[in-house]
Amino acid sequence: MNIQISVAPRAITLLFAVAASLATTAAVAQQKYKAPRTEYGQPDLQGVWTNATITPLQRSAQYGDRRVHTTAEAKQLEEGIAEANAAADKPTDINASTEKVLNSGCELRGFGGSASCAYNNFWTDPGTKLVDINGEKRTSIIVEPADGRIPAALPAAQARLAARREKLRGSGPFDGPEQRPLGERCIMSFGSSAGPPMLPLLYNNNYQIVQTKDSVSILVEMVHDTRVIRIDGSHVPNGVRKWMGDSIGRYEGDTLVVETTNFNENHTYQNASENRKVTEWFTRIGPDKILYRFTVDDPTSYAKPFSGELALNAGNGHIYEYACHEGNYALMGILAGAREEENAKAKDEKKK
Repeated sequence: MNIQISVAPRAITLLFAVAASLATTAAVAQQKYKAPRTEYGQPDLQGVWTNATITPLQRSAQYGDRRVHTTAEAKQLEEGIAEANAAADKPTDINASTEKVLNSGCELRGFGGSASCAYNNFWTDPGTKLVDINGEKRTSIIVEPADGRIPAALPAAQARLAARREKLRGSGPFDGPEQRPLGERCIMSFGSSAGPPMLPLLYNNNYQIVQTKDSVSILVEMVHDTRVIRIDGSHVPNGVRKWMGDSIGRYEGDTLVVETTNFNENHTYQNASENRKVTEWFTRIGPDKILYRFTVDDPTSYAKPFSGELALNAGNGHIYEYACHEGNYALMGILAGAREEENAKAKDEKKK
C-alpha cells in the first residue's frame, strides 16, 4: 500500500481518540453479523442505500453531551413526523389560495411559512426515523466533540469567508452564474450529499455502491455524481483539485477506510478549506445496513477535528435520474429575469 497520510501534530492525540471511539462502535455492531464477501474477498458493500433520517447533523443544546434519545423522546419525534406527513398528504383544499397551500406545506415540514419553499410533501423525502445504531436512537449525527456540535471556525476561516465576500463586492447575486450556488448550477449537490462526508438532505438521499477489485464507485443521486475510490492507491499531486476531492481506500477487516483530500476550492463545506481531509469508514453491520462514520480534519479552519456516524439503510433497489445539468433552463431563466428587471429599472430611470 502507498497511502499518504499527513496529520497535524495538534490533531494526532484527538484523532487516535476519535478513531478508538469509532472503532468501538463498529466492533459492537459486528459482533452478531459477518459481512458477505465479493468475488475478490472484500466485504460486500454493494447495493442501493439511503441515509435519509430526521436526526439532525448537529445536536440541539437541550441534550448537552447526551448522544442517545430516551425511548419516550424517540417515540414522540418519530410519531410527530408521521403525523406531519399524514397531514401534508391530505387532499389540497381547492378553495385555498396558492400562498396558503404552499405556506401550509412548508410549516408542516418544518420549513417556516415562506411560500418560496415551493416543494409540497410529494417531492420531499428527508426520512421518517432517527439514526439507529445498535438500538440507540441518536440525538445528532455529530458524535465528536462530545456536545455534538461542529467546532467554531478559527479566525483564518473567518478571514477566508470575508475575502470571498469582498471578491464579490459590487456585483449582484444575479449578475452571472459565478454568483449562484453550485447546487443551483447543477455542478454539485446541495449541502454535502455527494460529500465527503455524505450527509442527508431534504430529498434524493440515495446512493449506489459498486465494487471491483481495485476500486469502489459511489453513485450519488444528488446531482448524479459518481465518486471513484481507488483501492491501495496514492493521492494525485496537490495541484490537481476535484469537486468531491481525491479518494483512496483500503480494507481493514470488514471495513472500507477512505481518505479524501485535494478538494476544489469552490466546493466549500461548513467553513472548511479546500485543504481539509475527510476520513470515512464503511462497515456492513447487517443485511440491510451499513455503519457510515467520518472525521473532518482541517487545522486551518477548526481547533480540532469533528466526527459523525449514521446508518446507510437498504434502499428500494433503484436510483432514478436527477434531471439537472450545468446550464439548465432554470439558471438561464433566473439570469434572464434579472436582466429584464435591470432593463425595466433603467427605463424607469430615464423617465424621471
